[in-house]
Amino acid sequence: MKARTRFAPSPTGDLHIGGIRTAIFSWLLAKSTDGEFYLRLEDTDQDRYVLGSAQRIMQSFDWLNIQLDGGPDHTELAAMKTNEDYPGAMADGSYKGVPGPFVQSQRLPHYKQWAEWLVENSFAYRANETPEELQRMREEAQAKRQTFVFREEMRLQTDIKPDEPHVIRMRVLPRDGRTEFEDMVKGKLSFDNNTVDDQVLLKMDGFPTYHLAVVVDDHLQGVTHVLRGDDWLPSAPKHILLYTYFGWEQPRWGHVPNVLGTNGKKLGKRHGAQSVFEFRDLGYIPEALINFLALLGWAPGAGDEQNVFTREELFAKFSMKHVGSSPATFDYAKLDWLNGVHIQRLEASDLANRLIPFLANDGVQVDTDDKRAKLIQIIPQINTRIKKLTEAAPYVDFFFADIPTPPADMLIGPKMEKHLSLHALRQTKALVETVDPFDDATLETAMKTLTDELQLTPAQLFTIVRNAVAGKSVTPPLFATMVILGRDVCLERLARAETQLLAG
Repeated sequence: MKARTRFAPSPTGDLHIGGIRTAIFSWLLAKSTDGEFYLRLEDTDQDRYVLGSAQRIMQSFDWLNIQLDGGPDHTELAAMKTNEDYPGAMADGSYKGVPGPFVQSQRLPHYKQWAEWLVENSFAYRANETPEELQRMREEAQAKRQTFVFREEMRLQTDIKPDEPHVIRMRVLPRDGRTEFEDMVKGKLSFDNNTVDDQVLLKMDGFPTYHLAVVVDDHLQGVTHVLRGDDWLPSAPKHILLYTYFGWEQPRWGHVPNVLGTNGKKLGKRHGAQSVFEFRDLGYIPEALINFLALLGWAPGAGDEQNVFTREELFAKFSMKHVGSSPATFDYAKLDWLNGVHIQRLEASDLANRLIPFLANDGVQVDTDDKRAKLIQIIPQINTRIKKLTEAAPYVDFFFADIPTPPADMLIGPKMEKHLSLHALRQTKALVETVDPFDDATLETAMKTLTDELQLTPAQLFTIVRNAVAGKSVTPPLFATMVILGRDVCLERLARAETQLLAG
């Protein structure tokens, strides 16, 4: 069966990484069945609306390179509470007959129509208790140590006319029955109807609550599978009852486990509760983040130990059968490892392009074609050494700018005296002047021969040379470094090092 899934965030700020994990599960479920995945913006709570957040949501999917099969288009985004039009938006968000708009505040007539249908068919009723009156009811229930559940018989006024200010609440029927359903993750679940309150479906301002809007939209837009976090489980019986009242076929439900920090507690700011953009700015790449989030609660199955996946491999292997019901742990060490692996898999030119803005942030300007070509040349020497894009600058900065001549103590080899180090520097300079061709293999052979001639260990000679030409002790492989720097630059820096050591 081809799945049609959706992700439906509220434009109330950047997407929390736990929400993105649920979106990725929905996307993988759709693509694993050759189905469709689309985005819907649930902006019916206008008081919590945050300017620019719809654009940020769209940008999140763009950065992750998750292609939407449908979603808000330019016209719909521009018509939101504030203009949220975004260059990357679709020209037409509709897809294969899925009706828009994909912004809930632009679908109010649908909710009004179906709320009134529920009233007309005795599945809902009108009520007009004020917030103050409802608060008093809650306090009375608390005083009796009871859970507050609003019921129709609690109404303070019953003869409410359609043209008076009021809300529409659903009836929970039968009151003493049970609501049961099969969850793709948790199996068979059952709720006592007497614990389910008569939920407000349509507010006094004409806007729906989440509960009415999500059911109406999922049905009208043909959603076949609904994935959401454990936090929404208490809402499930309300939604199932609404599907039953309307006589609509229910989607398949899947309540995925929460994501916990390594301390076993709900994600906090210290344990991964960041937006996609914070991970981007920390130097993570989308291929790794998607791979990592897919593994938070899902595994490929018994006997399959694969941990590193391309998106195509995830499409091929993802199945709700292997989504666990236990909370997943957000482990930065694993994310860092996966990020390093995916960085190694990138083509040199691709990685260079991704590194350029991070290098610029650290003062390393790669702003010409020649510099970019040099960076591409450097990539194979550093791509196994970095786990995040933010870690590259110390490995490459000395290629793109001159370095201060190191102090004399950096130019004396381990367990060596000054005069021996000075002699080693002079001999290396003479070698660099004459070695031909000036390439990795030839340099390596010549330098190892020189090491033997000087009766030094490689660590002794190479430490002196590395510090002289790079100004630091941790660099890409020495011989590749020297080749990329070029003969002239190496000779200049070796000469300055010799002068420094003489003066010191």
